[in-house]
Amino acid sequence: MPKTIRNKYYKYLSYEKLMEAHKKARKGKSYRKEIIMFNLKQEEYIMYLLDALENKTYKHGGYQVFYVTEPKLRKIEKSRYIDRIVHRWLVDNFLEPYFVPTFIESSYACISGRGMHKACLDAQNAMRHCKNKWGTYYILKMDVTKYFENIDKEILISILERKILDKDLMWLIEEIIYSNEGRKNLPIGNYTSQMFANIYLNEVDQYVKKELGVKYYFRYMDDSVLLVSSKEEAKYCLAKIKEFLYLKLGLCLNKKTQIFKNRQGVNFCGYKINEYRLKIRDKGKRKLKNKVKKLKYLVKNGSINSLEAKKYLCGHIGYIKIADTWNLENKLFYREEN
Repeated sequence: MPKTIRNKYYKYLSYEKLMEAHKKARKGKSYRKEIIMFNLKQEEYIMYLLDALENKTYKHGGYQVFYVTEPKLRKIEKSRYIDRIVHRWLVDNFLEPYFVPTFIESSYACISGRGMHKACLDAQNAMRHCKNKWGTYYILKMDVTKYFENIDKEILISILERKILDKDLMWLIEEIIYSNEGRKNLPIGNYTSQMFANIYLNEVDQYVKKELGVKYYFRYMDDSVLLVSSKEEAKYCLAKIKEFLYLKLGLCLNKKTQIFKNRQGVNFCGYKINEYRLKIRDKGKRKLKNKVKKLKYLVKNGSINSLEAKKYLCGHIGYIKIADTWNLENKLFYREEN
């Protein structure tokens, strides 16, 4: 794969590629009204989109704003479906194939074949190795303050321009990045935002690995963990990373950032991890218990059947399957309630 992107915009711009992006974007969501309406005239819409992108008359639409409360309060900006096709086309044909190979192996978010489970298991394996190597070691746990809200669009553009030397492609990228208000703040609802966010923090990843020489470093989006041999080294790394984040990326670490000995374990990606056990955090347990309790009630009163209840639990079951949860599963799924 070439190090830079040159003259690729029109190479990948075709009816077939946009239709492929449409099929991927609608996967699992074909029941939604906006997608049903799009499907009725999908050939016409794709041809319209192709023409707009070819002639660079395409304009990104506005956003529907709403808020979610899990896992915490977040502002979601939902774009038009036709814009989401463009997002998918951009990520699949340019951002993913050209940028992901440049990421470090211990970056896990939104990358095929990695993900949350691999992040936790790899961190735990490294903790066991550090325990055998050093006995006592130190953990630096870092979290960026309101990450998506504080991504500087101008800095992001400058990072992308180092690799993308295709002016037509940069035109489209800037149209998407500046589609919502403010110099800072990437819309969380955009498919492109996840990749842009990874590209942005890859700058820190490269600094930590190459400049600071930290061997045991793991990042899942803005949640990261370093394992080092001493408290002094942890303090030094923290000071240097804080400086890099602020001066180079305009970011700050939040109050959850701390240094502690290995015997405390570490909270990472929703799990409590030590060298030999991987548990679900109390917050995750409460959420799962409440969900199971609600579904049992709905099954008993006939609102849903057991098969439907199982479907609702798929995400939770995937979440707990790598953890030490025998007692929890036995209590929730197998014991009869009084």
